[in-house]
Amino acid sequence: MRRFVFAISALVIMSCSGEVSQNFGCGCPIYPDYMDVTVPAGIAPLNFDYCIPADDAVTVFSYGDLTYRFKGPEIRWNAGNWRRLLSAATDNDIQVTSSVIDRSWTIHVSGDDIDYGLNYRLLEPGYEVYSKMGIYERDLSSFRQRTLIDNNDFSGCVNCHAYNRADPSGMTLHIRGDHGATLLMKEGRIEAYDTKTDSTSGFCVYPYWHPSGKYIAYSTNNTRQSYHTKAEKLIEVFDLASDVQVYDVEHNCLILNPSVRQKGMWETFPVFSADGRTLFFCAASEKNIDTELESVRYNLYKVSFDPESGTIGDDVELVIDAESDGKSISFPRPSYDGRFLVYTLSDYGQFSIWHHEADLWKLDLLSGETSPAVEVNSGDTESFHNFSSNSRWMVFSSRRDDGQFTRLYIAHVDENGCFSKAFMLPQKNPRRYYGTLFMSYNVPEFVSGPVSFSHTKAARAINGDARIPFGVKHE
Repeated sequence: MRRFVFAISALVIMSCSGEVSQNFGCGCPIYPDYMDVTVPAGIAPLNFDYCIPADDAVTVFSYGDLTYRFKGPEIRWNAGNWRRLLSAATDNDIQVTSSVIDRSWTIHVSGDDIDYGLNYRLLEPGYEVYSKMGIYERDLSSFRQRTLIDNNDFSGCVNCHAYNRADPSGMTLHIRGDHGATLLMKEGRIEAYDTKTDSTSGFCVYPYWHPSGKYIAYSTNNTRQSYHTKAEKLIEVFDLASDVQVYDVEHNCLILNPSVRQKGMWETFPVFSADGRTLFFCAASEKNIDTELESVRYNLYKVSFDPESGTIGDDVELVIDAESDGKSISFPRPSYDGRFLVYTLSDYGQFSIWHHEADLWKLDLLSGETSPAVEVNSGDTESFHNFSSNSRWMVFSSRRDDGQFTRLYIAHVDENGCFSKAFMLPQKNPRRYYGTLFMSYNVPEFVSGPVSFSHTKAARAINGDARIPFGVKHE
């Protein structure tokens, strides 16, 4: 079979309008930088603060017969007025002028819907012990955030949460620590599983649902961490071993195939294609971490998957050869319309969230062309990302704000794969909120509705001793 291989340096960069934003923090006259952004009609108010003397500033928002004026350095919207303005301006531009800024700007209101909300992890920057962390849900039409689960009720780390195309009715969630377990929520029931088997090297992590809901792709990773002496990099996380497998939800068994568990290779970050017939994953050649950490580089591969029989193919193909360009790929995420796949590209390794050089790239699954997502990249880390259920919006984490904490940004994606300028997740009082939030956002996931998740039932399952073992099916 013909190999589907593309070296990054040899490919054509798609021409999309837009420029790289280099406005970090208050490098822009307003914070957050909401100048010339595209937003959905259902987004929460874009409140902002001036970063220049603006006590007497007059800021005017207008569209058609609607005009709203604000005086002073803080722009705080009435929710009803904001909704009226967005509703009237859908598929058009809101004009914004300011008496203290020598330019006007627009806010384009897209007619493409966005999902109800986001689920994400918030965690403190602690590494030696399990610090405060949890999974939270944010209603994107307001500033309401609620806790789904945190580690106040158990000792451990809560991570690796995933939904099937933003469907809140099914969820997988991993707990690390003394009460380690993988929680599966199906039809309102929460059950704790022991996903480590005699045939696998560890617990199942980095989940991704099959579009049918019948399967979940996981990897098992023997993960370690080390600390840099250089100020620009605080921590390095790496694998000593990793494999890919698929979990059959209906039959409670792992599907193991040697094609994605090759000796001498580290496979990780599996994701299904939009039609569910291809499994993409990252893989690197095994290295001596003590001496070759910075030469560990992951390429993007794919293998066929038959959802009818639940079998992984033997036809592994190299999709993107990042290693030949001295780069490494992590976190591949295909759009649900089947057109594009966005991934993170960094210098080496697979823990790109602490690599300040990490950027987002996109692969056109029809043409095979790959290119940097220049409209959303910055001079600092861009890392984990996900598409909305209609593939018209992408959320991603970035350290562009202060270089230390990851914040969430949202960008519109058109049918040609061109991104709009990204906007920071809105907050009621953004400068105070982000200036005092000493926690990082991690693993954002769109959800199409509120998640019906019982914190009490989950804590009871985690603290209890009962664990359902995974079966194994060898191919």
